[in-house]
Amino acid sequence: MKKVNEILIVLIFILTAVLAATVGFRAYQIYEEDKLFAEEQEEAELAQVLARNQEAQNRVQEMQTEIQQLAENREELERFIAQIQNEESAGYDTMPDDFAEAESASASDDFTVSDNVSVSENAATPGDVFVSGNAYVSDNALVSGNAFVSGNGLVSGNASLSGNGLVSDNASLSGNSLVSDNVSLSGNTTVSGNDFVYGPDYMTLAKRRLLRTSLEETIEVNQADREIIADSTTDFSGLKIACLGDSITAAANLEKEEGYQQYAYPAILKDLLGAEEVYNLGIGGSSIGRYWSDAYVERYRDIPEDVDIIIVMGGTNDGFCVSDKEFGSLDERAYRTFCGDLDELMRGLRENYPDADIFFATPLPNILHDYLMRERDYLLPQQRFVDVILTLSQEYDYGVIDLYNSNILDSHDVDIVEDYVPDGVHANKEGYRIMAEHFAAELIRYYEDEDGQGLQTVQ
Repeated sequence: MKKVNEILIVLIFILTAVLAATVGFRAYQIYEEDKLFAEEQEEAELAQVLARNQEAQNRVQEMQTEIQQLAENREELERFIAQIQNEESAGYDTMPDDFAEAESASASDDFTVSDNVSVSENAATPGDVFVSGNAYVSDNALVSGNAFVSGNGLVSGNASLSGNGLVSDNASLSGNSLVSDNVSLSGNTTVSGNDFVYGPDYMTLAKRRLLRTSLEETIEVNQADREIIADSTTDFSGLKIACLGDSITAAANLEKEEGYQQYAYPAILKDLLGAEEVYNLGIGGSSIGRYWSDAYVERYRDIPEDVDIIIVMGGTNDGFCVSDKEFGSLDERAYRTFCGDLDELMRGLRENYPDADIFFATPLPNILHDYLMRERDYLLPQQRFVDVILTLSQEYDYGVIDLYNSNILDSHDVDIVEDYVPDGVHANKEGYRIMAEHFAAELIRYYEDEDGQGLQTVQ
C-alpha cells in the first residue's frame, strides 16, 4: 500500500508538472501572440504615418512651385502671405488682431478673473488686471497681457502664457507650450515641464518683428556678421567641422547648377573660417525623428570621429509632418517622437563625440509651414519644435544658433522671398552665403568671448 501511495504521489507530481508546463507554454504563446500583434499594429500605424507624411512632403514640393510662381507678381505674393498669416495658429508667431473676438469662449477685458475652480478651454484670457486665486488656469489658447497671473493652484497646459506683467506665487506653473515675454516670473513653487521658458530680455521672433522687417534685420545682422568675420582672431585652420542637416544644409534649390554644393553653407563656412575640413551631412527631406526619412537620430554616427565642432540644423521637415502624437512630450521622451528622438540624438552626440563642441541651430521660420498647417489641422506651430530644441540644448549645455528667433531669412517677408528664399523655404546663392556668414560669426562670437558664451544662448 505504501508503494502504491508513493507511485500515486509521483504520478500527481508528474501531472502537476505537465499541467504547469502546459499552462506556462500557453501563457508564453499568448505573450508571443500579443507581442506579435502589437508589433504588427505598430508597423501598420507607422506605415500610415509614413504614407501621410509622404503625401505632405509631395504637397510641400507643389507649394514651393506655387511660391515661385507667385513671386513673379509682388502684389499677388503679398496678398498670399498676408492671407496665410491671418489664418496662422494663435499664440505663436503672429496673432490676428481679431483673435480675442473669436466666437469661442473668452475671458478678457475684465478687472479680475479669480476664485474660480477652473478657468480653462478659452480661446483667450488677455487684458485682465488679475487672473488669480483660481484652482486651475489651464488648456487655454492664450493667457497673456495681464497685469497679474498669480496665486493660482495650477497654471498649466496653455498654448501660450506670455506678455504678462507678473506671473508669480502659483503652486504650479508647468506643462505650458510657451512661457515668454513676461516682466516677472518669480515666486512659483514649481516651474517645470514647459517646452521653454523665455526670459524677459530674450529677443524672440515676435519681439524682433515689432522692431523691423526680416529684410531689414537680415541686412543689419549680415553687416555685423561680416565685420565680426573680418576682425576675427580665432584660428580655425586645424579644426574639422561636421554639419548635420536636411535639404537646407545640402543646398537644395541649386541642384541644376554644376558643382552646386560649393554654394552650400558648409562649403562657404570652410572658406570663411579657414577650417581644415567642413563635412556636409545634409540630406534632403530628412527629419530629426524616426517618423520620416533619413532620421538624424539614426545617422548621426556618420559624423567622423575626429571632428572638433558639430553643427546640427533641423526641424523644418519635422514641422511638415508631425502631429501631436509624433511630437510627444519632454516628460515621456518616447521612442519615435520628436521630443524622445531629439533627446536621444543629443545624448548620443555627447556619448560618441565627447571632445567635440556641439551646437544646435533652430530652423528658420518659413511660410510653407503655415501654408501646410492651413490644409492639415494635425500639424503643430513651428515654435513648438523650436522651444523643445532650446529646452534640450539648455539641458545638455549645448551652444545654440537660434535662427528662428533671429528674424533673418524669414519667408513671411515678401522681400526675403524675392531676394533670398525663392521657394519659401530654400535659399538661393545669396541666401546660403548669408546663412554661412551668420554661422561663422556665431562660432567666432562663441570662441572669442572669454566665457565661451558669445552666442545668444538659452541661459
